[in-house]
Amino acid sequence: MERFEYLASQSTAREIRALAREYGLTESEVLDQLVELGLEELEDGRRVEP
Repeated sequence: MERFEYLASQSTAREIRALAREYGLTESEVLDQLVELGLEELEDGRRVEP
């Protein structure tokens, strides 16, 4: 397993924490899912706006 570091803005961090609470996940699990969704979007050929 590799480790990456991500520095989030306060508003993004609040959203990540809120999703984690809402779904009973850790913040790390939320980030994993968000990254996977983003990668799937790219693989499907859909344009992803930053």
